[in-house]
Amino acid sequence: MKGLFRYLGLLTLICSACSPQSNSWTSKAYHNTTAHFNGYYYANQEIRAVEEVILSNHIDDYNRILRLYPTFDSTLAESYQEEVEEAIKMASVAIERHPNSKWVDDAYILVGKARLYSLDWGNAIQTFKYVNTRSDDRNTKHLAIIHLIRTYAEHGEINNARAAIDYLEKAKLNRENRKKFLLEKAYFYQIIDDHDRMVRNLTAADHMLKKRDRKGRIYFIIGQVYQELGFEAEAYNYYKKCLATNPEYEVDFYARLYMAQVTEISRNRDVNAARKSFRKLLKDAKNRDFKDKIYYEMGVFELKQNNVEEAIAQLNRSVRAGNNQRIKGEAYLKLGEIYYDTLRNYETSQAYYDSAISALPQDYENYSSIKERQEILNEFVKHLKTVQWQDSLLRLSDMDSAAVRAMVDSVVTTERALAEQREGKKKKRRNRITIESNAGSGFNNGEPHTISGDWYFGNPSAVGTGQQEFRRIWGDIKLEDNWRRSQRMGGSFANNASARTEQQPGDETASTPAAPAEEADPVEVALAQLTPQIPRTPEARAQALAQIEEAYYHLGNIYNLKLFEKQNAVEIYHRLLERFPESEHEPEVLYALYLIARESDAEAAERYATQLKNEHPNSTFTRILINPDYLKESSQVAEKQKALYKKAYEFYEIGAYDSATTIIRHATGLGETVFNVNLELLDILIIGRTEDVGRYQYALQEFIEKYPDTDQSRYAQKLLEASRKVLAEEEKRGGIRFSGNADGPHYFVMVYRKDKAINDRAASAMEKFNQSFFPNAELKTSNLTLGDELGITFVSDLPGKTAAMEYFHVFTENLPGLTDLRNHKFDNFVITKENFDIFYRTKGLNEYLRFFEKTYQTKNQ
Repeated sequence: MKGLFRYLGLLTLICSACSPQSNSWTSKAYHNTTAHFNGYYYANQEIRAVEEVILSNHIDDYNRILRLYPTFDSTLAESYQEEVEEAIKMASVAIERHPNSKWVDDAYILVGKARLYSLDWGNAIQTFKYVNTRSDDRNTKHLAIIHLIRTYAEHGEINNARAAIDYLEKAKLNRENRKKFLLEKAYFYQIIDDHDRMVRNLTAADHMLKKRDRKGRIYFIIGQVYQELGFEAEAYNYYKKCLATNPEYEVDFYARLYMAQVTEISRNRDVNAARKSFRKLLKDAKNRDFKDKIYYEMGVFELKQNNVEEAIAQLNRSVRAGNNQRIKGEAYLKLGEIYYDTLRNYETSQAYYDSAISALPQDYENYSSIKERQEILNEFVKHLKTVQWQDSLLRLSDMDSAAVRAMVDSVVTTERALAEQREGKKKKRRNRITIESNAGSGFNNGEPHTISGDWYFGNPSAVGTGQQEFRRIWGDIKLEDNWRRSQRMGGSFANNASARTEQQPGDETASTPAAPAEEADPVEVALAQLTPQIPRTPEARAQALAQIEEAYYHLGNIYNLKLFEKQNAVEIYHRLLERFPESEHEPEVLYALYLIARESDAEAAERYATQLKNEHPNSTFTRILINPDYLKESSQVAEKQKALYKKAYEFYEIGAYDSATTIIRHATGLGETVFNVNLELLDILIIGRTEDVGRYQYALQEFIEKYPDTDQSRYAQKLLEASRKVLAEEEKRGGIRFSGNADGPHYFVMVYRKDKAINDRAASAMEKFNQSFFPNAELKTSNLTLGDELGITFVSDLPGKTAAMEYFHVFTENLPGLTDLRNHKFDNFVITKENFDIFYRTKGLNEYLRFFEKTYQTKNQ
């Protein structure tokens, strides 16, 4: 009987423990154990499986700073939807069946992560908010907000992510949450391209990282960021720390590769040691698939050492060494940049840019800008080729038939020798771009750009160009023994020509293979193609000259307005005027020369102006020269500006702000018209996308004052009000917070009511004060408005806090002697540029005065 009673008592105890409403220790133990090892455990296993899928499908781009976390993909999310649903189901079991267990909040966290991974943004946000609201555990509440930061960042809710970060900055986090918070902050700053704050947070988390955090990869990312920011010694240290963790092979390889760039250079300037490191990487058999990347980095390294010739050689090796299209495209791009920016060899640069555009993906960084430059270079080379080819044909028109035949014979013979060389090196050259620059053209190698008067077919230095043009017109011919009487027409000029012949509908013979022509002579075929193009008649010569004239005109404009090579533009414009003194473009060219010379040579500018007025008194450009206001009345110029505006706006819409700004500058440079107001407003919209909000609001305010009572001004007013409203709401939520970092440049600021007489005297009084007490400091004085009632006069270029406070004390001590200021009421203080942006945006005068007293005056007493 006693055993029976004990059994019944144990059964009663177990039953009472199963009750969700019971608070006994047995009930808590049961529910905690069951919730953990049933619902929570299996849900966590499913979440880990999802995370593994996301991680395994992420492809790292080592040519860019690696992402701290993998990106989410909607297509991939569909593949693990079953695991997500199972995770939510199992977590719900722990929540619903064991509501009193300590694992309920953790189960909710798993539900939130599942919804995040399935891109269910709204429900993920609500779940994390719910945990933060209802949980009694401080650490769990913090963890929910940490996950909320990630969710907001991934969904593009940047302001909400900032608010969550600001909240946790004030909280006391445990070690694990502190580490996760630092990593999430770093990822947030990576998303918004703030690499400085990104690396600060990663280094702060360094001592807390564990193996499961993939700390070797994090060390590598830190090294990448430091290298990009120019801190090569720090980059070296973190690459070394990365290698010490024995990371996966690809990370290990790139860490060693990038170490070679910063290692000895950052220590003892031993460039040879760095080159030795690169060679060691090349010799390692395990790096066989990475040779293209190694050569690319060697080229970049040599370029940093100003060893341009070796940089070009290494980058060309990169092109030939592998099949990675992205690396190949970047090598082409770097070569194009070298020939464009350093060597000013635009023809060769164009060929490399063409190859870069073909190899790079369209989502490549700054792809639109690269494409724009390629198009400019394509246009440049097209006009350059026109000049070269038409000049060549004109030279041929002065030769008799025998001389032309001898020339063609010479070119074909040279082509034969080159063909034999290509055949022998065919395999080695498979991945190599064939770029043959015009060595005989004055447009190459950064020299003054003239076009040679010599016949370039007979000039040994111009053989490359002749061969290139020869192949363009007639294609490649396979030269062999007895090639002049070859019956094998597969690679002949004749076959190439017939391949380009358009087949007429209904022409049955056109589709029938022609019988092999006997004794086809490539020279005869070439002559048959060339002879009709030689301008033998006056009309044909005039047409050739007209093409050259137009090409000169366009080349000069490209140099002047797109490549910004003013001296080369002058050379081409002069060549145009000398060779074509009756050119219809002369008025515009003279005006362009006048504008160029006006900046550096007043005497030359006057000569161009005089010639323009004397020879073309009725030209539009003469009227512009005489009357600068003429453009206001000129609908022709306004129409040009409208066309440019349309193109600039298209660039603005796709985010190509530099290109849009360049076009706006060109359009406004045409002169003052009624359309300028639209150009200026678009320029302000670009400021709103690229600069801080204070600068944007100030530009809008100036625009409104400059163009009152216009439709554009009313639109600008709406933009200004909307911007102020957004900022006011942000400040209301987060309060005005000034940065405690007092490093860097400072301003000295005076704030006063605009209706007082001081408004007109402040700036001049401060300039006099600067000349008297700080004559060598090169300080600048400016005025701004602060709302409707207050004005600001500020002195900039104070180098740091110490200098700023010295200026402040000297001003205070000498204020009684400043007759223009001493009888007026104003507030004055010093402020960093960062805090000035906040102050101007928020108009928080009282708040900053309290901050100034606490931060500057209290500490300096």
